[in-house]
Amino acid sequence: MMKRMLLSAALSICFIAWGGAQKITYSAPDKDDTRQLNFDVIGKMNDRFLVYKNTRNKYSISMLDNDMKLIGKQELAFLPDRVLGVEFLAYRDYFYLFFQYQYRNNVIGAYAKMNGEAKLLADPVVLDTTNINYSSNNKIYTFLNSDDKKKIFVFKINSKEEKDYEVTTFVFDQEMQLLKKSSLHVPMPEKSMFLNEFAVDNDGDIVFLRPAGSNQKDNINKITLFYKPLMEDTLASYDLTLSKIFLDDLRLKIDNINKNYLIASFFSKGKRGNIDGLYATLWNKVSRTEKATGNAFFNEELRAEARSEGNLKTAFNDYFLQNIVMRKDGGFFIASEAAYTSSRGGMYNRWDYMYGSPFYSPMSSYYYYSPFYSYYYPWGRWNSFNNQINRYFADNIAILSFDSTTKLEWGNVIRKSQFDDNTDNFIGYTTYNAGSEVHFIYNEASKRTMLLNDQSIDAQGKITRNPTFRNLDKGYDFMPRYAKQVAARTLLVPCQYRNYICFAKIEF
Repeated sequence: MMKRMLLSAALSICFIAWGGAQKITYSAPDKDDTRQLNFDVIGKMNDRFLVYKNTRNKYSISMLDNDMKLIGKQELAFLPDRVLGVEFLAYRDYFYLFFQYQYRNNVIGAYAKMNGEAKLLADPVVLDTTNINYSSNNKIYTFLNSDDKKKIFVFKINSKEEKDYEVTTFVFDQEMQLLKKSSLHVPMPEKSMFLNEFAVDNDGDIVFLRPAGSNQKDNINKITLFYKPLMEDTLASYDLTLSKIFLDDLRLKIDNINKNYLIASFFSKGKRGNIDGLYATLWNKVSRTEKATGNAFFNEELRAEARSEGNLKTAFNDYFLQNIVMRKDGGFFIASEAAYTSSRGGMYNRWDYMYGSPFYSPMSSYYYYSPFYSYYYPWGRWNSFNNQINRYFADNIAILSFDSTTKLEWGNVIRKSQFDDNTDNFIGYTTYNAGSEVHFIYNEASKRTMLLNDQSIDAQGKITRNPTFRNLDKGYDFMPRYAKQVAARTLLVPCQYRNYICFAKIEF
């Protein structure tokens, strides 16, 4: 039987062998890399690790050798002062830096192609310009790519007309040659409708969703899937089957091998009710029909495993979908984590985060918006309570396996308990695939010290607790969920040393 492999799509984790021991090498703290640093691990090229750094209006890329020593720092002088967002797409010998910025009354989307020395291979290129009549701190353009990185998808949404949104799409090839630009009109007949979950497949076809509730503060009870083949200019729409259930945490994932689109969400049987199970639909783009649809109810045994405290009925109320991986046989894995917050005013629950979504009725003067927020933690959403939060929690991880008919095969839970005050940087987890099992790496407190822990799960759902990581130097606090695999057996993990950000290379 083919081994089923789960990996983190968000972190682009690939195959890696488990050797039973780790070697950890730390970079030296840089006096300029304070806790306020924004960073992104780009990857490894030419035997050096590339890390993007931003403090205020200063942008640079640092280069580290295999011993994690700084060998160069390239200032990104071509970036303007008011950058609204920066994203990266790395290949073997080069990478793209996508950015957007405001200049006077225009928001400009652009990109730069750079090599392993963080030098420009050509002058930056403007992709599109949008005229606005306000000063914006929010992104307008969204940059996505297909799983094989051979299609690059850029789009923007104009919501000026409440009942008719205009979605402008661009699809490029790997060399940033424009394959197709389209201006799509999406009808929005109900005020509770919004657009989310945009994606592009390996063929360059575009898919996204239009969920709706009975009102703006309600669960989702309608979903329309929109599909546009690469070279066409018109949208096809398909209403998905929902049988008297209510959704909230909606996700879309592409299965390029079987030409399926997976739509998944936790569901409840009543409005704003307790989570009863997981809804899943596999929509086939060849037949343009629902291949399979199912509502998997969670039994008491799984609820007992997932529960941190409280009764069985509320066991999944704090869980949010995080990683979805499609299998070659048409089945899929889903990992979700219990996440919530508290403040002096009390605890915030699922319903405090879910509604008042940024997609519901965008501010009337802000016609353009990007429909992406922080998936993985609910307090990252626009209507969360960041200015009131005092403590962040991230607890158990539930892993669910489904077959190609959306039937639940098995479920198991990795038990952990994490919290931190005033920051969420040190909670959460990362994963890497060891072939026959997947390892979940996370911090857990032990005698007032945060230690990296490792639990793994195999294709049959069996969980193994592995020894705590070795060579953990005192004073370094890891941020595992920002880790990135940079080689076959290597992770680069950001960490904090005193008040400075540095990086640890973990070799397995």
